[in-house]
Amino acid sequence: MYTVWSVSDDEIHCSSEQYTMNVVYPLLSQDTCICTILAWRGITVTMFVDEITITATAGTGGNGVVRWKHEKFRPMAGPGGGDGGRGGDVYVRAVADHNQLAKYTGEKNFVAGHGDAGDNDNKSGRNGSDLYIDIPVGSRVTDVGRARTFELLSLDETVRILKGGNGGRGNVHFKTSVNRSPSEATKGNPGEEGEFYIEVPLIVDVGIIGLPNAGKSTLLNAVTNASSKIGSYAFTTLEPHLGALYEFILADIPGLINGASSGKGLGHKFLRHVTRTKMLVHLVSLAEVDPVAAYYTIRKELDIYDSRLLDKEEWIILTKKDLVNKEDIEHIKNELAKNKKRVFVIDHNDEESIKNVRDALVAHLRTTLQ
Repeated sequence: MYTVWSVSDDEIHCSSEQYTMNVVYPLLSQDTCICTILAWRGITVTMFVDEITITATAGTGGNGVVRWKHEKFRPMAGPGGGDGGRGGDVYVRAVADHNQLAKYTGEKNFVAGHGDAGDNDNKSGRNGSDLYIDIPVGSRVTDVGRARTFELLSLDETVRILKGGNGGRGNVHFKTSVNRSPSEATKGNPGEEGEFYIEVPLIVDVGIIGLPNAGKSTLLNAVTNASSKIGSYAFTTLEPHLGALYEFILADIPGLINGASSGKGLGHKFLRHVTRTKMLVHLVSLAEVDPVAAYYTIRKELDIYDSRLLDKEEWIILTKKDLVNKEDIEHIKNELAKNKKRVFVIDHNDEESIKNVRDALVAHLRTTLQ
């Protein structure tokens, strides 16, 4: 079984538990299913899903009932209607399968068990079965209607997201000194319901960020085993790409632009992947009209999305140095160095500058993360 991580014009990037592979397929019509293409090549795949919206409903409580006790020598021994059972709760549970959400693309409605009605002799009805929705460990769950968020960061961690309804009361509860034979009972209460947005942020060591066409994919390919698509135009990368630098994982986070935190462009879909990175490498193209302003554009979006992102360790890498004279580079470098962050200058044609970044990054990661 393979998981499809990304699709480009002529390649499907798949991974299994053993290794990553690129499957090249001929250009076909856009409505051709990717899985059909791979099945044609004898490969069984499932599409990687990192976000989904589902609806869930906790169980309704069972109804209380009107019943009468019948005892020996006391055929009318009074009320004996039992209470209804409690409706089942809804939980989310963290599992190891990183692509668990793919199993829910066909069925997005979940309902816990309902409580049974009460019975004779004051017997309560059976409680409804609780429902457990398995999601990948590290997932973030947002209750859309109640504006609350849960994060499941440990394997087998469970969180109750909806509470089942209480069972109704049987007629035994309505007996009074003046009403010895009550014929009243109450219905069970409905369980809570809600809509939930589930997202799975990538957990990586280094997140590579920057405006489109800053050279993120070029750097990722140069320092890791990745083969991210590269182009001389903005938004070449439309999904996060991963690469391994020895024992560390780097991710190219695409789509960050001015307004990304408020939903402009694709960046709002990928900002969540920045939250779980252990450090950031911020690329700034020297080809920008104002590279310093470009740097602060991304910083602003991070701050709006989650101010805690500004506390992450960050290195600044100035790219495309061949397009700017040395005096301007030094001025820009000095301006950004005022943030007390490490600043590098590279060009994809300068192997020595790439090697300096790679060696410094490995040494730093091995010192701080191990």
